[in-house]
This record gives sequence, structure tokens and C-alpha cells, in this order.
Amino acid sequence: MKKRGKNILNNERFGLTLTRLGHQIIEHYPDFENLCIIGIQESGVRFGERIQQILQQLSGGKSVPFGKLDITFFRDDFRRRDAPISAKSTEIDFLVEGKTVLIVDDVLYTGRTIHAAMTAIQNFGRPDKIELMVLVDRRFNRHFPIEADYTGITVDALDDSYVRVDWKEEVGKDRIMFYPAERK
Repeated sequence: MKKRGKNILNNERFGLTLTRLGHQIIEHYPDFENLCIIGIQESGVRFGERIQQILQQLSGGKSVPFGKLDITFFRDDFRRRDAPISAKSTEIDFLVEGKTVLIVDDVLYTGRTIHAAMTAIQNFGRPDKIELMVLVDRRFNRHFPIEADYTGITVDALDDSYVRVDWKEEVGKDRIMFYPAERK
């Protein structure tokens, strides 16, 4: 039996949420000086590309350096998996030394992914500051004391529940789906 999910953020509100996040970045970094955006492969990259486009639209064409980060071998669980790991590419063609790095990911849950990303970023220099933007903050069940600086929505979900971000490039529409834990 296929698990039925609930749409908690539809296409229209999804766009408004991304635009609000873009405005928050411009509010803090009006000229984008010393700012760069790094999306975590894969969904964080999609999210980061969208934020970069929104920032260009809102700022009249200014661009922010954007990179893609694979954290596969920085995760603390990569050797514990039964199946072979498939790494994605890391594409960062700028130094992060002395910059504010905005890490972008779709869902913040345990904090392990963000912890791995912060470790990986240090291979590209020593940033002045690292900030975090997530589309969904699951809020409960953190394993690391990590908190987002910019959050699209907050979802209170128990361990067995699941939150999925769908992107129009993949499924034809933007939405955030919530799948509750199955009752036993």
C-alpha cells in the first residue's frame, strides 16, 4: 500500500516562501559583498539555484558566487551503509576565505548533513562566517546543536514521519509533502 502524504506547502505559497527568503538575504547583504552560496548536493543545489535566481531578479541582475558541495565522504555514517555510495560532484570555483558562506539545503532534520557540510567547506578556505538557509526545519530530533539562520517553514514531525520537497524541474510542480508515521 502506497503511503499517502499531505501537501503542506503548495506551488503558489512555495514561490512566495522562496521570494521571502531572497528578501531576507538582501536585507542582510544588500550589495552581496563577501557573500557566497553553497548548495548541498542534490536538493540543496536545486534550492540554492532558485535562491540565486531570485536574488538576481530582486537586485537588478547582481550575482552571488554559487557552488555545489558533495558531502558524501564527510558524513559520519558513510562507512555504515549496506549499499555502495554514489558521490556527486563538488563544484566550487572560488575561495571561501574571508567570506560569509550561506549553506543551503532543503530539509534540516538531525543536523548531521550540515555538520558534514561545514567540515567539507573548510577544504576551500576559512570563511569569516557560515550561515544556514533551509526550506524546511523539522525542528525536533536534532543530533547536533545546529539551527538555521533563514527558514522557509517549520514542521513539527516525529521520528518516523517524513518531509519531502518536490521541485517543478523533477515532478512538474513545487510543493512540500508531509508523510505521517504509520500507526502500529
